[in-house]
Amino acid sequence: MTLKLNDTAPDFEAQTTEGPIHFHAWAGDSWVVLFSHPKDFTPVCTTELGEVARLKPEFDKRNVKVIGLSVDPVENHARWASDIAETQGTAPNFPMIGDTELKVSKLYDMLPAGAGETSEGRTAADNATVRNVFIIGPDKKIKLILVYPMTTGRNFDEVLRVIDSMQLTAKHRVATPANWTQGGDVIIVPAVSNEEARALFPAGFTEHKPYLRTTKQP
Repeated sequence: MTLKLNDTAPDFEAQTTEGPIHFHAWAGDSWVVLFSHPKDFTPVCTTELGEVARLKPEFDKRNVKVIGLSVDPVENHARWASDIAETQGTAPNFPMIGDTELKVSKLYDMLPAGAGETSEGRTAADNATVRNVFIIGPDKKIKLILVYPMTTGRNFDEVLRVIDSMQLTAKHRVATPANWTQGGDVIIVPAVSNEEARALFPAGFTEHKPYLRTTKQP
């Protein structure tokens, strides 16, 4: 079965660079960003891991736990961390899953069932589809899935922007328009009547069309 938005994120147990985890228990009541890599010591992923480490305070203040996955042993992750620190200025400061038996990659539909049961002998090209970002809510539901090619580095400012939008819209009866960033106007969801909107948004709103009403960010 292909994972979809609002599916429960599959639970699993795994070894990480910070010890063994039971994923749902580790996540607790936090939001989670799980992002995956096809192989250790790959160039694009090296830059990504350094960038996420640099941005970790931004994730922390949003109550977001970050966890990486790479289809290699945890011992290799530790050696890779030295290269990341040397070239990117910051070593990973979050757990990295060692998916040597490909269990998590298969569980999250990043590799087919017939991919085998070991990372040994597999190249980054063999694992090219292990390039996902999953954002998971405190309810353990998948809120977003992004899939990137190996040659394109991920935009983690966009990941933070999406988290800001989802956390805002989970609290208020609003949606965010194209290219929205913190502090920008938001859209009142269609299920809210004008009468309700006047009570919910005392600063007022602009009705561009009956289905498109904007207001200041709550």
